[in-house]
Amino acid sequence: MPLKTRRPTGAVPWPLILIEGGEKAGKSWSCAEFSASDRIGQMYWIDLGEGSADEYGAIPGADYLVVEHDGSFASLYAAVEEVRAIAGQAAAKGEKPVVLTIDAMTAEWDLLKDWAHNRAKGSKSNRKKLAEDPNAEISVSTNYWNDANARHGKLMRLLMTFPGIVLITARGKEVAVIGDNGQPVEGKKTYRVEGHKNLAFDATCWVRVSRDGPGVVIGARSVHAGIRPGRDEPRTLPGEWNLEWLVFEVLKCDPAKAHARDLVEAKPERTPEQIRDEVFDPATNSARLRELYRGEAKSMLGVLVPNEHDKEEALGALIGRLGQAKAAAEPATEQQLAHLAALWGDADMPDQDARLKFTGEILGREVVESDVLTGGEADQVIKRLQAYITQDSQPAKEQGVAA
Repeated sequence: MPLKTRRPTGAVPWPLILIEGGEKAGKSWSCAEFSASDRIGQMYWIDLGEGSADEYGAIPGADYLVVEHDGSFASLYAAVEEVRAIAGQAAAKGEKPVVLTIDAMTAEWDLLKDWAHNRAKGSKSNRKKLAEDPNAEISVSTNYWNDANARHGKLMRLLMTFPGIVLITARGKEVAVIGDNGQPVEGKKTYRVEGHKNLAFDATCWVRVSRDGPGVVIGARSVHAGIRPGRDEPRTLPGEWNLEWLVFEVLKCDPAKAHARDLVEAKPERTPEQIRDEVFDPATNSARLRELYRGEAKSMLGVLVPNEHDKEEALGALIGRLGQAKAAAEPATEQQLAHLAALWGDADMPDQDARLKFTGEILGREVVESDVLTGGEADQVIKRLQAYITQDSQPAKEQGVAA
């Protein structure tokens, strides 16, 4: 596969801004205030576990639509999909950017944690525990957490590639540091954003607000924000800061040039055994086997896998061997038939009946049409014709086969 490259555009993508902080710090207020900006289009507000959407509609100039849902993750996800589609249509028409606010992502992760916990209750071991003690501690195994993480990741991919501006809020607070023994370390505190552990990683800009002081930009994935990741300290925001200023003046988001993030996801590879199973599938033809050999299986050709005789064989050798066998049994390809046609001309055999007779002598069976040959038979005829042309002798006479 040829290497594909392109020059970076340098354009600022649509931002995904995380606003987190303690209680009554102004997280939701700043989002509602942003809806009054004349530089944005329609704002859609998904209230999840906060209950401020209706009241904050009374903020002077506030202009947003509250998205109704039933509180389930499925309903939340469906709502985000709908708003994302609307945002895409607006962007395609060159309209002002649609804004999506989710208040708050803390509740989203709480939903998924409860989902994982409730699923774990149904496991055989946990049912036994609960039967003996209804208050027993439930073990939530890794597979349940993996499923919860996958659902969260699916939602975040929608938000990270949203064709407009996304604001997400979360609760944050200082918590005790837990030592290796599982107990709090006396006198030590750390700050924690309450939500999925990767929430701040996925945001393009991370803002922390507080009742006791000015807001702070903890980090920003931005060339223009003046905060170099890993080098500059979090930057204190001016006292009268707002999201309009942050999005358009600090992050330099230009609606005329902005684009959804080009998020190329890592794709899990199939295992050698899974590829082997496709190789064994009767529906897999030789062309597909060649495709596997040159593509998906290329980095695994030397891996040993059980073959059809339950003996270990290198995956590449297995694909090659079965590919040759399938190609020989499949109808001759257009390339093989074209090669044959050219060889008949080189052999000075223009008569169709003579060609069919010689073909039959080579294969040891009657041949009535040249295009009904298998790939293996075509290779036989090609090889014999090439020898005949080189030696200027008929294939049947060379082999002593009676005409």
